[in-house]
Amino acid sequence: MRKEGQENKRNWKRIIGIILFITLVSSIAYTIVKIIVAPSGPIGTEAYEKVKSDYVLMLLQCILGLIVMAIPSIIERRWLIDIPNNMEVLYFIFLYCAIYLGEVRNFYYIIPFWDTILHAFSGAMLGALGFALVSILNDYESTRFHLSPFFIALFAFCFALTAGAIWEIYEYLIDGIFGLNMQKFALEDGTLLIGHEALSDTMKDIIVDAVSALIISVAGYFSIYKKCKDD
Repeated sequence: MRKEGQENKRNWKRIIGIILFITLVSSIAYTIVKIIVAPSGPIGTEAYEKVKSDYVLMLLQCILGLIVMAIPSIIERRWLIDIPNNMEVLYFIFLYCAIYLGEVRNFYYIIPFWDTILHAFSGAMLGALGFALVSILNDYESTRFHLSPFFIALFAFCFALTAGAIWEIYEYLIDGIFGLNMQKFALEDGTLLIGHEALSDTMKDIIVDAVSALIISVAGYFSIYKKCKDD
């Protein structure tokens, strides 16, 4: 019965992975065509029309999505670490929501707080992944360290926050190199934000990452503490 449940999880992971892969590949083809035909800058109409730089951002995000999609498989093959299937399913869903729905379908501008929702989701997911990694290492017979519940929770929190900070650095560098707007320092029509407003998106993302990771870390701490006490 347990093997059947694990097989169902693998099937779900495979199905969602295939859907994500097809979506990203088709989005890459779509954005390449749009880069060719889109105007280089605003054409003076009242309604804002996407320009080449907008589609360049989409293309970069879709290519990055294909690359990071393969990370769990690479980790599992190279270091023989079995990442939980549920975690990989959530990871694929996050990539679909962030890249396809967020960038290609423009949910970042259409759906209020879409970016905030995704950062809260990613912070919690990365915190849970931090717990999973430490649990895997603790279970290995070849490793001779067993962290206390507090340090496991601290690692999970720092792991999630570090990943969030690296993502913000990536956005800042890509914006600077390609003249894009990943950090949302400008409105959809190109109007530049000034001062505190220009920083608000980046700082909000980091704060949301920290809060969601902290919630998961505290919950995980009490769960592990209770388990250790019962044992």
